[in-house]
Amino acid sequence: MSSTVPEWKSLMRSNIRRGSDLPDLDGLKQDEIDNVRKLYPFFSNAYYTSLIREEGDPIWQQIIPSEQELNDPTYYMEDAVGEDGDDSPVKHLTHRYPDRVLFTVTYTCAIYCRFCTRKRKVGKNPVPPWNEMQDVFSYLREHTEIRDVLLSGGDPLLLEDNYLERILNELRSIPHIEVLRIGTKLPCVLPQRVTEGLTDVLKRYHPLFVNTHFNHPRELTEEASVACGRLIDAGIPVGCQTVLLKGVNDDPEIMKELMLGLLKMRVKPYYLYQADLVKGTHHFRTDVSTGLQIMNYLQGNISGFAVPMYVIDAPGGGGKMTVGPNRMVSVDDEWIVLRNYEGKEFRYPASGSHDAEIPSEYLTGTILADYL
Repeated sequence: MSSTVPEWKSLMRSNIRRGSDLPDLDGLKQDEIDNVRKLYPFFSNAYYTSLIREEGDPIWQQIIPSEQELNDPTYYMEDAVGEDGDDSPVKHLTHRYPDRVLFTVTYTCAIYCRFCTRKRKVGKNPVPPWNEMQDVFSYLREHTEIRDVLLSGGDPLLLEDNYLERILNELRSIPHIEVLRIGTKLPCVLPQRVTEGLTDVLKRYHPLFVNTHFNHPRELTEEASVACGRLIDAGIPVGCQTVLLKGVNDDPEIMKELMLGLLKMRVKPYYLYQADLVKGTHHFRTDVSTGLQIMNYLQGNISGFAVPMYVIDAPGGGGKMTVGPNRMVSVDDEWIVLRNYEGKEFRYPASGSHDAEIPSEYLTGTILADYL
């Protein structure tokens, strides 16, 4: 008696892995793809590939290998943010911040993003064997300062439900771990994976949070909305971590459309990442000034709830740091001078007890902003 294959597994089996899987391309382009994939694996499932409208569009750029991946400045690194150095006390674990860790539970994804910060690992390593998982659990039990565990990868939601639950159950058995998080791109690239069976597992392990990853408004499909809604209806808060990518979303209007579209799906914009200095990704990287211009535009043109934090993950393990338009023009003992998104400047008292007299004409109307 044959069992029915879940839709998400069927979509994964209908994949593209080599240049010849794109028959509309000429032989030279197919050879280029195959040359790149010798170094950086190539994979996309049938669902996400179906979002491509034409060669070179924002979906194409994110998944189809380019010879540009083989040309980097000398300062680009394989492990750009220092995950595998001193911050990795045991295999598959990064302990950078005092109270939280990143736990890599798989190295497989539903697509292989061409800009991936873990290009050195993804698609090149298997799921960690359980004995190596146990080394991680032992470390977590010994370090009682850890209260927050982020499951990452690869993509944790590609694990089978029962295996994922085995990991979550083990983590929940550690008394000092309070919060569990999952980083996953599947609501964007394989939303069919977010089944009722999966959410039934996840909702048993609250407080549990999911951060997903959308980069362009074209990814906000009906299927993606259903997947995010299923997680949210199970009581799981969902946020989005977007990467700023040259030629994909480095435009204020595109970013505005993406952020507002996420809110319509009940997904909270969380981070906007400056692309890391990862080997094979230089062609995606924008100037930081581009990110600052986009943030300035967003802060003035959409609700603050829809504005993500713009962050740079410092090379070598410095961690994430928020950056943004410089709103503070000057400061002294009496006044701070601030500049808004329109370029207008406003004075604000620098201390809690302000001795300067405020003229009566500044106590009414819009002129009040000059002082308060």
